[in-house]
Amino acid sequence: MSILVFIEHDEGVVKKSSLEAVSYAAHLGDSVSAIAFGSNVQVDELQNVGKAGAQKVLHVADEKFNQGIIQAYASAIAEAKEKEGATIVVLAKSSLGDAVAARVAVKTSASLASNVVDLPDTSAGFKVKRSIYTGKAFAIVEMSGDNKVIAIKKNAVAVKEDGGQATVESFMPTIKDTDFNATITGTEKATGTILLPEAEIVVSGGRGLKGPENWGMIEALADTLGAATGCSKPVSDMEWRPHHEHVGQTGIKVSPNLYIAIGISGAIQHLAGVNSSKIIVVINKDGEAPFFKAADYGIVGDAFEVVPKLTEALKNSN
Repeated sequence: MSILVFIEHDEGVVKKSSLEAVSYAAHLGDSVSAIAFGSNVQVDELQNVGKAGAQKVLHVADEKFNQGIIQAYASAIAEAKEKEGATIVVLAKSSLGDAVAARVAVKTSASLASNVVDLPDTSAGFKVKRSIYTGKAFAIVEMSGDNKVIAIKKNAVAVKEDGGQATVESFMPTIKDTDFNATITGTEKATGTILLPEAEIVVSGGRGLKGPENWGMIEALADTLGAATGCSKPVSDMEWRPHHEHVGQTGIKVSPNLYIAIGISGAIQHLAGVNSSKIIVVINKDGEAPFFKAADYGIVGDAFEVVPKLTEALKNSN
């Protein structure tokens, strides 16, 4: 079975979620190719995709693809799929990946499944398990037809690291000018060393922090853990923190290995954005806060006393 994986990168560094997609593909078939776009990604970075399970990476280095024009990406992926004889396209679920996946499915007459959390069951057909209702339930979906597009959820599989280096080939798809009709007039990039969608650990604060001047202890804990920082919607609405840190149903949905909620009551909208986290730790002085019902571990106490002590203990343990 031949599989093509769409690779996303940030400033030339391949995203971990894309490496997960490559490893997912490696479990499905014995021939895995990948495709990456943009002139700002280094060849050695693409070669390292081989460690996750790809034998080949098609590199579209034309600067026209640097901006991430969705329609152009979809057309190029469809052409690369045909070139490689792939029947399945795998990619990471993301804001870009969702839009690309839908268009590739249409262009290749493929069945589409998004938010996939496990390897398919091929004992009788081709069935995949999807996360639905903001992580509250799962659905088993049978994908019919020869062509399939699968968008996997973050942390669906562990990244393989035992492969060799991938061969990197230059690839220039035949793209119509109409595929570049959209123009990106500006972008606003999230700040921070570790970005929320890619973070393995997230430390979030809520109104219990009482003001933006107290966010230093959140950042200190995050720095100690190598984590990204997040916040609840009221915090971003009051402009204590930037909106790109808003975690929740109407903000960023995260699925880290560890989510630490500090001074957040746990409204259902916030829980919808974090309930795919593997472990949730809640710190709140209100023992009746709803978040404790969703927590794996909870500390009932004043954040201004608990968090500095926790940070210090973690530093001393290193």
